[in-house]
Amino acid sequence: MTYALISLPFLVVGAFAAVLAARALPAAARRRRWIATAIAGAGLLVLTGVFDTVMIAAGLFGYADGTRLGPTIGLAPIEDFAYPIVAVLVVPAVWTLARARARRGADDED
Repeated sequence: MTYALISLPFLVVGAFAAVLAARALPAAARRRRWIATAIAGAGLLVLTGVFDTVMIAAGLFGYADGTRLGPTIGLAPIEDFAYPIVAVLVVPAVWTLARARARRGADDED
């Protein structure tokens, strides 16, 4: 199994969670959310490229040739960038959905 196939379910769940959370926001906040997500995602991708390249060069870990798609950014295979993308989608989504649920619970108590 390739690293891309392992990452795919996480990417799908992350995208679903991000869209679901965005729908829970007021329309004006959605645009700001997606802009903030893009900025945070770009930062995480740059950091992943730099630090994974350093760690791979230091011999801390590596990737088997038969399990990668092939293209790399620095020394990091492109599949390695799926995890920061999932994180930047899931963390704010969970936060938004948890806050919405807490607000509903507080409204039910009143």
